[in-house]
Amino acid sequence: MSSPASTPSAAEPMPPVPLVLPALITGGGGSGAAADGGRTPERTGLVLIPATAGLPRLAWLGVATEGLDAADIAAVREHGTGGPSNQGGEPHSVPVLGEVSAFWFGRPGLEGHRLGEDPAAGHDWSTAFTAVESAVEADGTSTIRSVDEASALQLLTEIESLPGGALRIRHELTNLDRRPYVVNHLDVAVPVDERVAEVLDLTGRWGRERAPQRHRITDGLWLRDVRAGRPNFESPTQLVAGTAGFGFGHGHVWGLSVAWSGNTTSYLERQPSGVVTLGGGELLLPGEIVLGYGESYRTPWVILTASHRGLDGLAAQLHRYVRSLPAHPSTPRPVVCNVWEAVYFDHNLDRLKELADRAAEIGIERFVLDDGWFGSRRDDTSGLGDWTISPDVWPDGLGPIVEHVRGLGMSFGLWFEPEMVNPDSELYRAHPEWILQITGRRPLESRNQWVLDLGRAEVRRYLFDQISAVLSAYPIEFVKWDHNRPLADAGSGARADAAGVHSATAGYYLLLEELRRAHPEVEWESCASGGGRIDLGVIERVERFWTSDMTDALSRQQIQRWTGQLVPPEYLGAHVSAPTNHQTGRQLSLDFRCATAFFGSFGVEWDVTAAGPQDRARLAAWIESYKQHRALLHGGRSFRGDLPEESRYVYGVVSADADEAIAAYVQLDETVSEPGPFLVPGLDPARRYRARQIMPEDTEALRHGDVGVGWRGQGLSFTGAVLAEVGLPAPYRGPETSVIVHLVAE
Repeated sequence: MSSPASTPSAAEPMPPVPLVLPALITGGGGSGAAADGGRTPERTGLVLIPATAGLPRLAWLGVATEGLDAADIAAVREHGTGGPSNQGGEPHSVPVLGEVSAFWFGRPGLEGHRLGEDPAAGHDWSTAFTAVESAVEADGTSTIRSVDEASALQLLTEIESLPGGALRIRHELTNLDRRPYVVNHLDVAVPVDERVAEVLDLTGRWGRERAPQRHRITDGLWLRDVRAGRPNFESPTQLVAGTAGFGFGHGHVWGLSVAWSGNTTSYLERQPSGVVTLGGGELLLPGEIVLGYGESYRTPWVILTASHRGLDGLAAQLHRYVRSLPAHPSTPRPVVCNVWEAVYFDHNLDRLKELADRAAEIGIERFVLDDGWFGSRRDDTSGLGDWTISPDVWPDGLGPIVEHVRGLGMSFGLWFEPEMVNPDSELYRAHPEWILQITGRRPLESRNQWVLDLGRAEVRRYLFDQISAVLSAYPIEFVKWDHNRPLADAGSGARADAAGVHSATAGYYLLLEELRRAHPEVEWESCASGGGRIDLGVIERVERFWTSDMTDALSRQQIQRWTGQLVPPEYLGAHVSAPTNHQTGRQLSLDFRCATAFFGSFGVEWDVTAAGPQDRARLAAWIESYKQHRALLHGGRSFRGDLPEESRYVYGVVSADADEAIAAYVQLDETVSEPGPFLVPGLDPARRYRARQIMPEDTEALRHGDVGVGWRGQGLSFTGAVLAEVGLPAPYRGPETSVIVHLVAE
């Protein structure tokens, strides 16, 4: 027994324990780990092995199943290809950092050079790091410290186990020389199984975010660069490699996501040796990172997942991790009324009061005042940056509307766009030097606005003071933080016109964190022209995402389906819009619009004062049903069905204890074949479940050809095994309809 004197106190960190190689590092259990629909949660594993010289190697990334032995894996992976080669065969492992000095001819892990005293640049472009220390920290993080004495550089690599089964890795590079070192890129790369045959990621545009694309893997590099200064609509979101034909519920798959809200790069590379790597990191613009003596650059975390259960298996690990974060919302997700599509810039107190009255009557719990309440902001041409309440529109301040809303039992939220400024604004006239620009060149306008340089401390201080003053003046519990244009030509005057995207992104994090500390009662939503800033970096700092500016329910089905690959449904703002959609002009039924919003963070974007009594009553019924089921909807394990035709979707959630599930059968369009049964995976095979339609009898069913399948009334009863292997009978439905079924253990 240790004596009291030798026992570390709470204030003394536990000393690191030497990391013995080879080692199998696995994702953790922890918060939410059991929330896998009654199934044993998968954990991602990574095998780290020693090298005779230089850096340790990553031998294997996969599912950490029982019986895996790190030494055995190392023996297999280091055996080499055995084929004819003047190098004697190549091991199927990858170094912690790919270096050409160690015969790594894939994408290098580090590209950079030192600025010398002579006119020639390019010194120390080739590194040869050697590991000098490795340890396991008290929090479970494995660290490897490596040094290249000739290049005077130090590399610190951290590998961390995440609650829920995922892993994450990052590097930190430190300059040990008096001469500056320029970092062009510093990436994390890991091996994936040579059996992978296909790569899948996401792309998109405004109003059509998260569109899937996939293709066969061939030799060479599949590189996805995002240069908009934010993840943007075309973000790959998660880069996935998998065995041939993998789907939502089947196939061996490996996933990578870069947890950063600025420019990113993600890639998959297969070399002629057969070695396949997934990699990623921050995309650095020229001159963004120049390290002086003793200065360091730390990459974003790169989050890794592996599953034998297809895309849903990867999503389950990410969802469990996100639900373990301190910022994860701890209260049920309130029903939101956002007034943007109801009133746009027309802020009339009487009209807004009437809208609030109708919202409260149908069960809405949060009322959000959108753009137009500040400065000269009567349209989108002026006022951005002047975060003071407009005396023209609100002569008595926001007090009258805030008090009215709260008197109806709803909380109050407000829209901001802190990173932007209109040329026609008091802020720009006072501080034209505060925008991201190249000196002497007027930057292009987009949406009549420019971008403030949040890399400047004085800009962050101004924004903090302005926003904090409004949040302190009224009982505001929610902020919709928008970001409506990309960062083009983003030079920073504070950095002699060098690119400022990295520093602005870091500044955004600093400002948001400072505001969160000052106003702990406020929840924050990340919005960037819709879904332009949804990533695993910002999610550590917000409670909600505005999933897309597209509120058309038919379009939203795909957008929400694929955004859910990264983010659990409780984060995804999903609103019921007007009968004739404002973006597409498409007319959709109220039930279909409500069913589409049902699984997300439910809200209304519609002027409900224009709705008739029947529609308001039906909307109220949907809201009440959402409230009854939101604990399951936002706490269970999500699943998505693999169906032969894209004209139908199946998706749902299963509770952690497998006592119940909710499934949606969605008819997007006409089908070639008659609908067959659809599977509900993850329930207890031996128990019986009764399936009932979740909403009251509806009048639309007959109009859309629903002949009924027995879900109404007493419902249908099946075992969990039948539901997972044979399925529930599907109804015959017309296009643009949805049926939601609640399954409860008997």
